[in-house]
Amino acid sequence: MHLSDDLSGSKVSHYEILDRIGGGGMGLVYRARDTRLNRIVALKFLPPELTGDATARERFANEARTASTFDHPHVATVFDIGEADGRVFIAMVYVPGETLKERIARGPLAVAEALDIALQITEGLIEAHEHGIAHRDIKPGNVVLTHDGTVKIVDFGLANLVGLPPENQPGLFMGTMPYMSPEQLRNEPVDHRSDIWSLGVTIVEMLTGSAPFGRSDTGPVLFMVSSHEVPPVSARRPDVPPALDRIIARCLEKDRRARYRSAVELHDDLRACRARLAAASRAAGAAVAAPQTARGLRGLLRRIFKTG
Repeated sequence: MHLSDDLSGSKVSHYEILDRIGGGGMGLVYRARDTRLNRIVALKFLPPELTGDATARERFANEARTASTFDHPHVATVFDIGEADGRVFIAMVYVPGETLKERIARGPLAVAEALDIALQITEGLIEAHEHGIAHRDIKPGNVVLTHDGTVKIVDFGLANLVGLPPENQPGLFMGTMPYMSPEQLRNEPVDHRSDIWSLGVTIVEMLTGSAPFGRSDTGPVLFMVSSHEVPPVSARRPDVPPALDRIIARCLEKDRRARYRSAVELHDDLRACRARLAAASRAAGAAVAAPQTARGLRGLLRRIFKTG
């Protein structure tokens, strides 16, 4: 079985593979039917370079089992892990919808929409971090937006394979370079604060349509992350409130000790920012409506006195 093989129409273990729905550096994803439980799942086959080492496979299996122990509305649940023809696969809840990456490709998001998505991602991260799990690859491609507006984070645990020491996986970085924290790029041990950095990058991309450090997996990204300070998004979008600029700046502190200490802290600030934005919107609406109401009253009085 090769990574380029299309497994549509075949059967792997007790899964009937229906069609391919995605893929990338972390493997190919198929929609499949679990014949034992008669449910549709997302079946992801990991590339051999991520699972060729016995230590890597065992570590991944342990973390996949840990990820399967919690159920949260904003995290794609892990059902099963298995192996077929030497290829490791993971079965997850199938989430119909589009990725945040696909949504951003249509243009920058409204501030309120971006805040709502960021809040839901943060809620999923709070749950994972409380279970001792750091995602390590938060990015628009790993966030699915369902048809009812619910956000689902996918691929928990997968990026941890890439976090193995270089001697186990030579030449591989953990995560996706444009979204990786400075400590990830230095191949240092990471914790939940790397997820906070990656979410900051994702928020910038939602608001501007482009990742702040570029999109390539090359040397320039390494330089940009280590030395480039991201300018306030409000410089490009005047509708972005200063409070959101401050949130982004704190997420993107190069020294992780200066970032948010937890996803809970970040969630509190995002929620307060959304509340202030909603209040400002209501106030603006009232200000616009007031002159209209006054004009309507004057018109009514004129009609009354004219006919009286």
